[in-house]
Formats: sequence, structure tokens, C-alpha cells
Amino acid sequence: MTVNPIQTPHAWSKDTLLAKSQRYAEEMESYTHDDWKFAFWSTLVLELLARAALAHISPVLLATVEQKNNNDQRSWHNMYYGLGFTPKVKQFVPSSIGIAEVFTRLGDILTNFPKEQVAFGTLHMSRRNEELHSGTTPFDSLKTSDWLTKYYQICKLLLQSMGNDLESFIGIDKASQAETMISASQDATAQSIKRIVAARKTIWEDQSKDDRQKLADKSTAWATTRRDGHEVKCPSCESSALIISGEASAPPKKSIENDLITEIQQYLPSKFECVACGLKISGFSNLSACGLGHTYKATFTYDATEYYQSNDEYDEYDEYEPDFNDP
Repeated sequence: MTVNPIQTPHAWSKDTLLAKSQRYAEEMESYTHDDWKFAFWSTLVLELLARAALAHISPVLLATVEQKNNNDQRSWHNMYYGLGFTPKVKQFVPSSIGIAEVFTRLGDILTNFPKEQVAFGTLHMSRRNEELHSGTTPFDSLKTSDWLTKYYQICKLLLQSMGNDLESFIGIDKASQAETMISASQDATAQSIKRIVAARKTIWEDQSKDDRQKLADKSTAWATTRRDGHEVKCPSCESSALIISGEASAPPKKSIENDLITEIQQYLPSKFECVACGLKISGFSNLSACGLGHTYKATFTYDATEYYQSNDEYDEYDEYEPDFNDP
């Protein structure tokens, strides 16, 4: 009798896991970057992507090996299932290895998957576990500058190991943003900005306490009254300061409710200024190097009538074919 593996899509196959990961990525990207659900869904995406990368080598690598019988022999049924067969044991439920072990195996197997990636993957999964299995909310206080660039880096490496890329996984616009963030993190010249921040901090601390307080109050008033910036804390003096310009990272998300149109635009920061200590920084790579590279959003609300009347290029009938039925 010939024994053939199952022909239906295998639950541990690379293609099945990758497709589900991409489905979760679409859900993840439906949220703005400062929404905790954006970070939470990223952990689900990453787990499936890592499992897909390991399954690309062989689905058998996902199999758990457990002691099952009285002879103290290790069960081979999960490996058999990983090969594409169905074990003949009653009530069989396939069991795969934990995600920490997935990252460990990838680190041992892939030549371009360094220990830093293994450590980040394990850490990001621990945040997910904390979210699901405790009363704490680790994603609420997590800034994108703390994890998003590393996340895109590890996703890129996992996809490359399977012959894929970020563009095919998350689309051209989001992949372009991800590549910008990755390139910024690898910009060696940007690391010199840390010395500038440190020097400015030394000058700040050399001033009297009263002078620092006056300048901090001035900076707070300036930052809170300007409407064209995103308020942050200065890395040198910790006064209120502003990201005063940014580059749109993707098309705005638009919603309509009760004749009001709301647009949420996501930005990558590009310029920073603090009037308290005088620190000024330009360029996303420089901002990333000193902890100011997290994305931010701006929300715009319009009256529907004014919105369309102000848009000279808009024509609600543009998508219709010409009407040739007029007399």
C-alpha cells in the first residue's frame, strides 16, 4: 500500500502560515501607530511570519517531541504530521513548539538572523503574553520609536529567508515607510547627534535652577500655543518641545459621519526644535538616533459640503460613464 501525504493545505505549511500572517498584517495596518491595537496585532503577525520562515525550511521543525508511552520513547506523531501525514492515533491534536523556540531555531539556522533579532522577537512575544495573561497593558505606553523599526527589520529578514519582500507583504507605501525607518537606524552619521544632545544637556545643567525654570516655562507656553507642531519632550533638557514638521507616511484614513469628514494622517518626523535649550534637529535618521523617531498622527475634521467645494479637482460624477440619453 502506498502512503501519500495529505493534499489539502497543511496547517503548518509555509504558504498557509504566510497567508494568515498577511491577513493579520492588514488588520494591524488598519490602526494608527499610536493605537495599542497596532502593536498588539504586530505580535500576531510576527509569530505567524516566524513560523512560516521555519516551515519554509521544513514544517517538521515546528513539531513538538513529547514523551507519550510507557516505554519512555519519544512520540514521533507530531513529526509525522509535519511531514504531511495524518497519524492513526485516537484524538490526535498536532502540537507545535513555542514561539521562543521558533526564534531560537531560526537564529541557529539562518546565517543572516543575528542574536539581536532573536532577542527582539522573544521580547515582543513576551509583551503579547503579558497582554493576554495578566491585568497589565504593556502596549499602552509603548512608543513606536522603541520597537517599530526593529519590528520591520525582523519582518524583512524573515521574508527574505522565504524569497519574499516587504513590498509584496504590506504594499508599496507601507514598505517604503518601513525601508525609510530601517535605513535611518543604519545611518552611522546620525549617531553623532547623540554627542550634540549630550553637549546641549551639559550647557543646560550649567545654568542656574531659576534660569532653567524660566526657559522651561517659556518653552511650555511656546509648545502648547503653536498649532502646527507635535509636542514632545526635549532629549537634552526634558522641556516641552515640538516636532515642527513631518512627512506623510501613507495616504490619510478617511471616515464620514453625520456630514463630517475626518482624515487621520500618519507622519514620520523630520524637524525638531526646543526653545528652552536651543536644540534643533533635522532629518528622520537624526531624530531616530536620539529617541525622537516615533511616528505621530494629525486629525483633520471637515464639513462635507465645504470639503468637496474646496477641492477643485473633485467631481462626484467622474467615475460615471457619459450619459448619452439626453434629448
